[in-house]
Amino acid sequence: MNILVLGGGGREHALAWAIKQNPKCDRLIVAPGNAGIAAIAECARLNPEDGAEVVTFCEENAVDFVVIGPEAPLAAGVADALRDAGILCFGPSAAAAQLESSKRFTKEICDAAQAPTAGWARFSDVEAAKAYVRTQGAPIVVKADGLAAGKGVIVAMTLDEALAGLDEIFGGAFGAAGAEVVIEEFMSGEEASFFVLVDGETVLPIGTAQDHKRVGDGDTGPNTGGMGAYSPAPVLTDAIAEQALERIIRPTMVEMARRGTPYQGVLYAGLMIENGVARLVEYNVRFGDPECQVLMLRLGAQALDLLLACAEGRLEEARVNWADDHALTVVMAAKGYPGTYAKGTPIKGLEALPEDSFNMVYHAGTKADGAAILSNGGRVLNVTARGATLAEAHQRAYAMVDRIDWPEGFCRRDIGWRAL
Repeated sequence: MNILVLGGGGREHALAWAIKQNPKCDRLIVAPGNAGIAAIAECARLNPEDGAEVVTFCEENAVDFVVIGPEAPLAAGVADALRDAGILCFGPSAAAAQLESSKRFTKEICDAAQAPTAGWARFSDVEAAKAYVRTQGAPIVVKADGLAAGKGVIVAMTLDEALAGLDEIFGGAFGAAGAEVVIEEFMSGEEASFFVLVDGETVLPIGTAQDHKRVGDGDTGPNTGGMGAYSPAPVLTDAIAEQALERIIRPTMVEMARRGTPYQGVLYAGLMIENGVARLVEYNVRFGDPECQVLMLRLGAQALDLLLACAEGRLEEARVNWADDHALTVVMAAKGYPGTYAKGTPIKGLEALPEDSFNMVYHAGTKADGAAILSNGGRVLNVTARGATLAEAHQRAYAMVDRIDWPEGFCRRDIGWRAL
C-alpha cells in the first residue's frame, strides 16, 4: 500500500514509525514531516489543511490510505474531501470533529447522552462571563471554545486567575478560538487518557495513558501541550474503563449517530477519576501528543491493521494484542517553552542512540541543516522507551535523555511519578 500521513510532529513520527513496521506498507509519505521522519519516510511539501490539495496529491501519487494526525485538518474537513474523492482515510468528518473543535458542542452532546461531565455555562461576552465566575467562585476552569493547540484551558485556583484568564481569552490570545468561552466546574481527582477506535458503530478500546501537562516537576508551572506520558495508566483500571465505555463513550457515539454525524477514527477521552468514578474532562478527535508515542511503541506493526479496520468499518473483527509491558516518553523542549523560546539550536548525540522496538527518539519540532539536526519548535524531541515495568521504561528513557547534547533544551525529570 501507498500510505500518506498528514502532520509533522512527534505524534506523526510515532504513527509513521509504527506503520513502517507493517509489511502492508510499500511506500510511506508524510506531509510535511520533520528531520526525524525524513529518516524513515518521504517528506512532502503539502498543506495538510487544504483538502483539495491533499486529494490532488493522493491522486497523483496513487495513495491508497491517508492517516490524519492533527486536529486542524480534521476540523477543516480534509477527511470529508478525501472520502468524497473515494480515497480511504482515517479520521472523523468535520461535523464529528466538533467533539474537539467546539467545547460547547461536546457539552451539548454529553447533556443529550447523559454522559457524566463537569457542570458548565458558555459566554460570548466578557462581563457576563466575569459575573458568572464571581457567582461560582474558585477553583474553576475557563476554556476557549475552539481549537487552541491544547493551550486554551485555564485551571484557575483563585478568582483573580479566572478573571485574568477571561481577559486573556477574550483579548485575543487564542484568536478566533476565544470568541466564546466555556466555564466549567472544577473537578478534583486524577486525570488519565482512554483511547478507543470507532468505525461508526463498533467501539474498540486500544489503550490507556497518563500525560503530564504542566511544564515543571511536581506538576508545577503553566500548562503545555504535554511534557511526557506513560502507558498503561494504572488509575484507569479495567472496571473504570468499562464504566467509562458504558456511561460516557458509547452513549456519546449513539448520540452522534442519531444526529446524522457518525464518528470514525480514534477518540481520546480525557477522564477525571475520583473514588472509582470517571467523568469526562474533554474529547479529542486524534491521538494525544505525547500519548501517541507510548501507544505506538507498544502497539508496533499492528497499529496499521487497526487503523485500516477502523477506516474500512471492520472493527468488529479486530483485536488488540497488548504485550504485558510499559512505555514512557520524556518531552525535551526548548528553554523558555511554553513562553518565548529560540529556534535553530543544534542537537547532538542523537545518532549514537538506539532505535528499535524498545528505544526510540521521536522528533517533534526539528529540522535538518545538512547532517546537523536543529530545534524547530517548542516541544522538540520525545525520548521514548519500553520495559517490563514502568520503572525499567523510566530508567531507559532518562538514560537516553542524558546522552543527548542540547544545552538549549530541558525536560521534566519526574515523568511517571504518580504510578512510580
